Amino acid sequence: MKRMTIPGLVDAAAEHFGDRPFLRTADGARRSYAQTRTAAATMAGALSERGCRPGDRVAALLSNRVELVDLILGCAWLGAVVVPLNTALHGRLLRHALREAEPRFLYAEAELAARVADTGYPGRVWVAGADDAPVAGTAQAVTPCAAEPGDTAAILFTSGTTGPSRGVRCPQAQFAWWGRNVADVLRLTADDTLYTCLPLFHTNAINALAQAMTVGAEIVVDGRFSASRYWARAAQTGATCVYLLGAMVPMLLAQPPGEGDRAHRAWRTLAPATPAPLWEPFRERFGVAVVDGFGSTETNLVIGHTPDRYRPGYMGTVRDGFHAQAVDAELTPVPDGTPGELMVRTDRRFGFATGYLGQPEEPPGGWRRTGDRVVREPDGWFRFVDRVKDCIRRRGENISSYEVESAVRSHPAVAQAAAFPVASELAEDEVMVAVVPRTGSAVDPAELARHCARELPGFAVPRYVDVVAELPLTETGKVRKGVLRERGVTAVTWDRCG
Repeated sequence: MKRMTIPGLVDAAAEHFGDRPFLRTADGARRSYAQTRTAAATMAGALSERGCRPGDRVAALLSNRVELVDLILGCAWLGAVVVPLNTALHGRLLRHALREAEPRFLYAEAELAARVADTGYPGRVWVAGADDAPVAGTAQAVTPCAAEPGDTAAILFTSGTTGPSRGVRCPQAQFAWWGRNVADVLRLTADDTLYTCLPLFHTNAINALAQAMTVGAEIVVDGRFSASRYWARAAQTGATCVYLLGAMVPMLLAQPPGEGDRAHRAWRTLAPATPAPLWEPFRERFGVAVVDGFGSTETNLVIGHTPDRYRPGYMGTVRDGFHAQAVDAELTPVPDGTPGELMVRTDRRFGFATGYLGQPEEPPGGWRRTGDRVVREPDGWFRFVDRVKDCIRRRGENISSYEVESAVRSHPAVAQAAAFPVASELAEDEVMVAVVPRTGSAVDPAELARHCARELPGFAVPRYVDVVAELPLTETGKVRKGVLRERGVTAVTWDRCG
């Protein structure tokens, strides 16, 4: 099981692929497979020299730069646990993540370090570019730790639906399984060049590193997504496989047609949650096949399909080593063709996360609830219907309605609040809130949005605000969000983009 750890994956890739190119980053760094192993070993040495020990947690507030790749691999090499944080976090959400993860160290870009100071974080902070920051190549290489497949390699935060964001304990082997599974459905080989501009604090981009190592491909980790420059960058990098989110697909299709639409080598994309009507127009215009599937930070690629065997709007069929079923509210399997909540399990040793911070480890091989509502067709293909849990997905980010509501309710004029998704002009959702003013107070929606911008990342700030006299409640006092979603945007709704 040596290779079913990150150090084992790095070591095996260096042995097999040597001087073949592995990594290019937006800041100009280039690494071969052999150089990547040296970078991981010397970054581990630099961390060790600064007091980091196996099991210590190291948080990161870094954009897509070579230091973050080195930190992810260096921590795994040393046996430390990396905690890459969303660079948009600040205020209460950043305080919550740091309180939950309890990292001993934190590595931040200079412009983000001030946010950390505002949280009262008590640990040691390294600022990228400063003399005391750990850097690959500046310390003696150390031997890889004797990591076990079930040891925690990373803590990745995923948005909660009925509570705050939760830290997911991701074991070493989970990343290796991600690499094998996704490389297989994408039909990746050593001749491929992978291109991602998705952030390395999300499982999608981190696992693309493992996919490249699995087959010996090169990966280009770019900066932020730009719809107007996307295909030009794909062409410049020589990408044959690109990584998108469903919301990005309509953005690219909305761009004016141009010569660059097909002036690239890419022919498939992993683009979860792409709306079904856009699959064929995307392929016809850009020459790129959409690959969908089901996977989450807590699980793996349980359901998927290949570029040449697909159905628009379907996630695919169950992958080898995994199991999936649709169930009703009592967790009883429902007949094919009937919507139900997706439950999944795996036979792959440590192919899933081991659980959430502060909670016991999940039993291996047990069924996991996903909160996604799906339909299983009689021939085994799964179609996504909606989300059972109260989660909003906007621009590729999962947003906890609980956290939005907490920020809204912290405004002195607000007594009650309910956050919920409404349809977007693109794909996925927009964030809407219904608010009940405090007695004797008036809520100014524009001022409320400014208040939320100080408490929430930009992607979570509500676009729509309805000021209402009361919220619709169930007999037990719970907000009937289905009623709010059905009513949606009306003539009296305030629109931040209007």
